Amino acid sequence: MNKDQFDGLIAFKVVSEERSFTSAAEKLQISPPAVSKMISQLEKKMGVTLFTRTTRTVSLSEAGRLFMEEVGPAIDQIMNAQNRAKSFSKVASGTLKINMPGVLFPYYLAKIIPGFLKKHPDVTVDLYSDDQASDIFDKGFDAGVRTGDIIAKDLTAFKLFGPVKFVTVASPEYLKEMGTPKHPRDLLEHNCIRHRFGSGNSVYEKWEFEDKKKEFAVTISGNTILNTSESIRHACLQGIGIAYTEFGNVEKDIKQGKLILILKNYHAQESGYFLYYPNRSQVSPTLRAFIDYIKEIRK
Repeated sequence: MNKDQFDGLIAFKVVSEERSFTSAAEKLQISPPAVSKMISQLEKKMGVTLFTRTTRTVSLSEAGRLFMEEVGPAIDQIMNAQNRAKSFSKVASGTLKINMPGVLFPYYLAKIIPGFLKKHPDVTVDLYSDDQASDIFDKGFDAGVRTGDIIAKDLTAFKLFGPVKFVTVASPEYLKEMGTPKHPRDLLEHNCIRHRFGSGNSVYEKWEFEDKKKEFAVTISGNTILNTSESIRHACLQGIGIAYTEFGNVEKDIKQGKLILILKNYHAQESGYFLYYPNRSQVSPTLRAFIDYIKEIRK
């Protein structure tokens, strides 16, 4: 079915209800001649007369009445679906799907989501924890959250917070047994907990540091590989090895003395975490409401 046929069916339904080309035109917000042309084209396509026209009245012919009985309910469904879809262009509602690193929710988004949902009760937030940098939009996500350095340049990014400090930590028990590294290169002699991104072969083994504003990396090794920041935190707490993670992931453990901050003079940091999405023209009202809410609470 082409667009003209589809428009013709809508016009047919409205004219049959209004019994007037003029009234139907007003309802469809087009001109009466345009309505008349749509009906004529539909009748020509079908090879039957759908309406009996006089100078005063418009009524369904017998063929038109039978046709309306068959297609009327389907046209109603289409028109209702159109109206529901149009409502999404104005009101924040439905499901907002966001892909994000697992470490992000507990120490940042958990503070934001309750207030957002209270303000927008028709929205459901679907948060999926995923440390892998993948094409999330093919998987149906509306937006993602990542550090700025791994977001593709053709995407629109909105900064949530930052900068983000990455730290090196170990348990008191591990350091008592294995000693405390004084310089990042000393990590070559230690068991370091490695981070796998996703289910592939990408393992983060080059830990990044700074010394007098100069960046450098150390290629570490270790006998434990885990795929989430939270799992790495727990492994570190158990004394398995040294961990490299976002400060927020271990801040409470450091304050409680469960983990020890090491290599303090060499910590690196990223510009921050960014919410990213395809482009401004494709921002749904729900995603726009989420961005506006974050801007609002920052004031």
